[in-house]
Amino acid sequence: MSTQPSLSRRDFIKISSVAGAGLLLSFYLPSKDELALAATGEAFAPNAWLKIDNDGIVTITVARSEMGQGVLTSMPMIVAEELEADWKKVRVEQANAHPTKYGSMSTGGSFSVRGSWQNLRTAGATARELLISAAAQTWGVDRSTCRAENGKVVHSSGKELPYGQLASTAATVHAPTGVRLKDPKDFKILGKRLPKLDTPSKVNGAAKFGMDIRVPGMLFSSIERSPVFGGKVKSFDASKAKATPGVRDVVQVDSGIAVIANSTWAAFQGRKELSVQWDEGQYANQSSEAIWQSLEEMAKSRGSVDDYEGDAESALAGAAKQVEAVYYAPLVAHVTMEPMNCVADVRSDRCEIWVPTQSPQQIQNEAARILGLPVDKVRVNVTLLGGGFGRRLQTDYGSDAVRVSKAIGAPVQVIWTREDDMQHDWYRPCTYNVLKGGLDKDGWPVAWMHRIAGPGSRGLVVAGSTPPYAIPNFRVDSHIKETGVPIGAWRSVGPSQNGFVVESFIDELAHAAKKDPFEFRRHLLSKSPRLRRALEVAAEKAGWGKPLPAGVGRGIAAVESFGSAVAEVVEASVAKDGSVKIHRIVAAVDCGPIVNPDTLEAQVEGGIVYSLSSVLKDEITIAKGRTVQSNFDDYRILTIDEMPKVETHIIPSTESVGGIGEPGLPPVAPALCNAIFAASGIRVRRLPIKPADLKKS
Repeated sequence: MSTQPSLSRRDFIKISSVAGAGLLLSFYLPSKDELALAATGEAFAPNAWLKIDNDGIVTITVARSEMGQGVLTSMPMIVAEELEADWKKVRVEQANAHPTKYGSMSTGGSFSVRGSWQNLRTAGATARELLISAAAQTWGVDRSTCRAENGKVVHSSGKELPYGQLASTAATVHAPTGVRLKDPKDFKILGKRLPKLDTPSKVNGAAKFGMDIRVPGMLFSSIERSPVFGGKVKSFDASKAKATPGVRDVVQVDSGIAVIANSTWAAFQGRKELSVQWDEGQYANQSSEAIWQSLEEMAKSRGSVDDYEGDAESALAGAAKQVEAVYYAPLVAHVTMEPMNCVADVRSDRCEIWVPTQSPQQIQNEAARILGLPVDKVRVNVTLLGGGFGRRLQTDYGSDAVRVSKAIGAPVQVIWTREDDMQHDWYRPCTYNVLKGGLDKDGWPVAWMHRIAGPGSRGLVVAGSTPPYAIPNFRVDSHIKETGVPIGAWRSVGPSQNGFVVESFIDELAHAAKKDPFEFRRHLLSKSPRLRRALEVAAEKAGWGKPLPAGVGRGIAAVESFGSAVAEVVEASVAKDGSVKIHRIVAAVDCGPIVNPDTLEAQVEGGIVYSLSSVLKDEITIAKGRTVQSNFDDYRILTIDEMPKVETHIIPSTESVGGIGEPGLPPVAPALCNAIFAASGIRVRRLPIKPADLKKS
């Protein structure tokens, strides 16, 4: 068992007694500096509430958004484990936005569990010790003769008291100066395959997603937006729209022209009758071709150096063999199953919002800014999310509803169409990648140079580009280009495109060195033992080196991201017409301590599906300043009959806690492309994979 240091007055878990409510615990409130660090991912001190009522029901309020990744179950599991709670009596509540109570509530970067692990365990352990003290006081015995288990405190004599009967007393006893966390070998809840707590409500229809929200007097709205990025309304005629049955009003807001109606359908129909003249602005002639040309031109010169070691240029010049390649990663959309939506009710002195968001505090702050209200006068109710993938980190759809409600003086639900959602997304950046590698006379890398050019922020473009391999001389530099296309976080962010580039090019170096791709990587991961172990497990479980059927190739890739190490092996074949068939994917995952294996496997499988769609089918293209794709007929996703068999192997680990929602995605693209090379001899350097490029003559 590990001993935690004594809690300071600031760190001490505050106790308060509420009449009839039992025992209520909350974490300390972090300082502004801590919150700033939390926002950058360098440090994080979350806040959550634990309540035990007099009936023994344990209620955990989770301050992260649930979008299918399981936080409404995993985070309560962490608290319940240390609390020694009866899992059957655990309940969960979704926290609504609060400026300070919960610290950062942003749900992204696979940070929910790993950022809360220590604090949630400490909270549960502290509550456990308080309950033990309360029982000892009630019985008049030495507390060392008492222990907690399964929602009650048991005395060495055999007598016991359930938590519910101890709650009020526990709120009055002195808090411990230090708490001991359980040894993982004694875990009873963590590491178990427990059903999600929110599943029953989703099955019986009681679960509330954003689109399910209905409030008294609510109207419905759909907004016509500029088809060109950055365009503005020049003029509009709403006469026909207003004459549409069910339409109540038409107003101009910052994002376009809003049609307000008695139903969503009426709003959609009225919107079709709008006549709008647009000022298309500076990006009216933007195109994918122009973007790629500009990125290629920029990549001809050295960019800002993002990471380096040694002298890559000199080492490359003196290398026995040089390898060069250019890789392309396209713009891709999020395509959440639930389109963007939000309900807002703006009053003169307050505002209430219901929204499926990954960033409740940002929407709260933005609404307060728009309305000129104090932040505490804006209530943001967080609903379940029908997918997020980074798209719902943005606040645009929330701002839409706030502005429309303010304009009409009534509560309103703004719903985006699928076309709105796809053509006004915040896309993953496209990147143009120039790579150069140098091998010594024995075939081992002595130089690595990677130049990246793309739109968006440097963090979105460059993250995950530093090779994990022991290469003595390397340099990564980048150019950032403004293209007018909205750029945002997409599931696994930078590693999603850079994993493809780095792991494909290391495969090229292995081939040039005439070395086995697995052994080549394994040798070079001497300084990354966690990733090397994942690589070894994936190779072993996939039967690396064993014969495959004719025409089938194996590819391997390993990427460490969001605190977890994941390696994947793909088996694939290429038909004569260039179509790709994926036969099997084997994943090995080291994410440190395991909360719920079932959720972990589901997240890895989900990341694989999400990645395969983008690798095999998805690409956003731009013409005349507009997104060309508009719906699932021209932006296709993987269907169930195309899904390969996936095996996920969890590596027992005592490493630090890692994320799991995103790390399963980055190795997929390179492992598949490397398998295609093994099967066909054709190297894929541009996504998505096009059958025409693989077609056999």
